[in-house]
Amino acid sequence: MSRIVVLGGAESGVGAAVLAKTKGFDVFLSDKGEIKESYQETLRKWDIPFEQGQHTEELILSADEVIKSPGIPAAAPMVRKLRDRGTHIISEIEFAGRYDAAKKICVTGSNGKTTTTSLIYYLLRNAGLNVGLGGNIGKSYAYQVATEHFDYYVLEISSFQLDDVYDFKPDIAIITNITPDHLDRYDHKMENYVAAKFKITQNLSPDDCFIFDSDDEITIRHLDNIILRCKMLPFSQEKEVEQGAFLRDDKIVIRYKEEETDVYLKELALGGKHNIYNSMAAALAAKACDIDNAVIRDSLATFQPVEHRLEPVLSIKDVLYINDSKATNVDSAWYALECQKKPVVWIVGGKDKGNDYSVLNDLVKEKVKAIVCLGVDNAKIHSAFEGIVGADKMVDTLSAKDAVKAAAAFAESGDVVLLSPCCASFDLFQSYEDRGRQFKEAVRSL
Repeated sequence: MSRIVVLGGAESGVGAAVLAKTKGFDVFLSDKGEIKESYQETLRKWDIPFEQGQHTEELILSADEVIKSPGIPAAAPMVRKLRDRGTHIISEIEFAGRYDAAKKICVTGSNGKTTTTSLIYYLLRNAGLNVGLGGNIGKSYAYQVATEHFDYYVLEISSFQLDDVYDFKPDIAIITNITPDHLDRYDHKMENYVAAKFKITQNLSPDDCFIFDSDDEITIRHLDNIILRCKMLPFSQEKEVEQGAFLRDDKIVIRYKEEETDVYLKELALGGKHNIYNSMAAALAAKACDIDNAVIRDSLATFQPVEHRLEPVLSIKDVLYINDSKATNVDSAWYALECQKKPVVWIVGGKDKGNDYSVLNDLVKEKVKAIVCLGVDNAKIHSAFEGIVGADKMVDTLSAKDAVKAAAAFAESGDVVLLSPCCASFDLFQSYEDRGRQFKEAVRSL
């Protein structure tokens, strides 16, 4: 019996362990930190041995194959030891893909992937298809493969999850865009991060589709370096495309095979230039799944925004509070600021990932009246924006509650308070979800 060791005891790792157990492997799970009680209960239910708070070398190095959770970096000491021994290390996505015959629509990108993934899932469900949602969103893909049956999966896949894939193959691969993010995990080299994203395309066949933003300079530049044998479906707001999606006057035009369909921009449920791209990508995926045009139009008109992504919370004294906690990089915050039409009190900060804030200067000049820093170390943010908004319009806070109070003090009737942090959450919060929920709670308590 082959021995599989899973490193990491959260959603991804526990799901992988359960799938390995159902497939008859000798399974062991190890987490250097604490495992949540709910995940411990799942492991006990499936009779999977595990440890927390340590990595016991003799139990891990005896593995025939290791499934590594995406949050664990390649530089972690145990991962290095395994690689030195020549142990094969894979991701949960790679492992689950071996046992899944469903049609897979896989979405990656620096920004927009959660919205695009959720939108495609909504489209497919509205079309009456038997579809699961997983990857970097919702329930673990591996756990669903172990315990449920779907004909389709829509999977959001991060670069960390793609780092350890080899044979995994989507039927439809989507790259929403590529902008600098997570460079601390890629030796601060953009080309390493881009290569990780493009691994989503490495096994595509002539019958498969690759949907991509042809306005995105980094994506297009990289296309020249690889050989793709699949159907190429670009989407663009700047030019007409032969096959794919583009803007014509006040409509999105979708061309797939011999058919042309259009959707009025005013009918889209999601506002902002970035959401036109997300809607285009989702519509193309739906067409590639032979979904009816009426379903596509109706779904794009009725979709509800994703939690923590430009999510309106409350309007208090004519000040609108918006939760965009999922904006963990500069580009996401750029989109969030770009689509604001009213003066902004901006809540920003957290664990910096090597951000270059200068690309936001023009938007901050145009839109932002005050800045509330929410982070342990805000020196870079002060240095970037004090000269634009003024030192008297910047304040430091260490909790969501204090940040919301400070923002409310700056805000006047007709303003927007926007939490769009540009940074990871791990200096003060457990996750971007935790940050977003604490923000919403603080707003409701005003």
